[in-house]
Amino acid sequence: MSPTHTPTRRVKVLGPPGDRHGEILTPAALDFLARLDEAFAGRRREILTARRHRSDRLASGSPLDFPRATSAVRDDPHWRVAPPAPGLTDRRVEITAPPTPRMAVNALNSGARVWMADFEDATSQHWENVVGGQLTLLDACRGRLDFTGPEGKEYRVGPDLPTVMVRPRGWHLEEEHLTVDGRPLSASLVDFGLYFFHCAQRRIDVGSGPYFSLPKLENRYEARLWNDVFVFAQDLLGIPRGTLRATATIETVTAAFEMEEILYELREHSAGLNAGRWDYLFSLIKTFGHRARFLLPDRTEITMTAPFMRAYAELLVRTCHRRGAHAIGGVAAHLPATGAVADPAAAARVRLDKECEARAGFDGSWVAHPALVPVCREVFDLHLGGGPHQIHRPVGDVPVRAADLLSVRRSALPPGTEQIRSNVAVALRYFDAWLRGRGAVALDGLLEDTATAEIARARLWQWLRHRVVTQEELFGVIDAEAAALAAEQPGALAAEAREILERTLVSRELPDHFTTEAYRRHLVRRTEASS
Repeated sequence: MSPTHTPTRRVKVLGPPGDRHGEILTPAALDFLARLDEAFAGRRREILTARRHRSDRLASGSPLDFPRATSAVRDDPHWRVAPPAPGLTDRRVEITAPPTPRMAVNALNSGARVWMADFEDATSQHWENVVGGQLTLLDACRGRLDFTGPEGKEYRVGPDLPTVMVRPRGWHLEEEHLTVDGRPLSASLVDFGLYFFHCAQRRIDVGSGPYFSLPKLENRYEARLWNDVFVFAQDLLGIPRGTLRATATIETVTAAFEMEEILYELREHSAGLNAGRWDYLFSLIKTFGHRARFLLPDRTEITMTAPFMRAYAELLVRTCHRRGAHAIGGVAAHLPATGAVADPAAAARVRLDKECEARAGFDGSWVAHPALVPVCREVFDLHLGGGPHQIHRPVGDVPVRAADLLSVRRSALPPGTEQIRSNVAVALRYFDAWLRGRGAVALDGLLEDTATAEIARARLWQWLRHRVVTQEELFGVIDAEAAALAAEQPGALAAEAREILERTLVSRELPDHFTTEAYRRHLVRRTEASS
């Protein structure tokens, strides 16, 4: 950034100071955030308003279809995204983990080709997590991430490191500990801006680049906004355009109808698309939950072979390969071990899931545990052979129709007591963990993050809305599970977790994201009270 530039507005830091925070929240880095906010805050507010209006139209019965206005983009056979950037040619196995020091070391040593450092679904929005995650990434860039944990265990980074990709928080979230004129900054721009400012050139210097994963996009306009942010940021720091690359995660049902348009908007900076299956299910319920025919079976029963999920995967692979882009599969929720005991059945389920993705044409997939890296790698080694991907694999000729993406079969049976209890337990335990600073937790052999907790929350709301459970029955289960949580973990924030869940259930419309209100009502207030 030009040393002579003075922003017209200054970023104010409201979060409490912490160890080494000054290495991230430098005057120059805050000036960079001010420039991003000055350029893009207004457009961000416009896209959030447009989201609400579209949601209202869909709730009123408007059909969802491929947009007519962009048919020329879809029909043009000639355009392609940029060729793969350094370190992103072979992506057969990627690991996702929050950017804490211990998780970062484990991910970097896992043998995966890419580590996706997740500030979104796997990170609670505690101020210390936000700044601490940036410190972890900066230490990784500097080659000084090695440390000794409080239990005395040494964590050391090995020599063969994966490519680093950073996932900022979505457009819907704000960072209330950083303000301009009393207004909080976009959490997306904070996460993106701090990493890009401190680490972009460092990544380029070692033969890689600043790479990102974009969450929660709902349409092409949101992708266009990100692309404009990329151009602006590269120009501001004197980095050649197109050096930055980003993978867009297709995890909303509206984005599924604009996959080609999203690639087109990002084409100079595109690193392909990723199938965010759990958030996709949440989006389906959130978008159409008021319609009884969208009462889904339990998430553990919905595999990629379900007609609507198969259509989603087929369209994603076909779209990517038609445009020369990578198609990356989703993360499996099963964990390979409970404590120190291996679970061969869980590993077998993950293997089956990855085999399904490889046969469908995906070029790689996500895992969330280092022990699953070899499972995913073996599957894709077999299907890719000696090649780095399947981009040149022929695509099918039969089009995926709008009706295919929405071919949801309503669950024939009402939820049983155990199903209700399981969803309540996941929601309460995850909300408690999130409020206490953990964004990814293992519960009953499954990895639970924001996406899976959102599914549980949405299903409970949907069941109550359509009277397949009674409020008395549901709140009775909440009573029992909240008491069990408080008894199991004396430090649990059971009352606050319960409040988050119950506020969802009594709302006529499903609140968009629990993180938005929970962050403001609980995390920010707690930070202010302790300052």
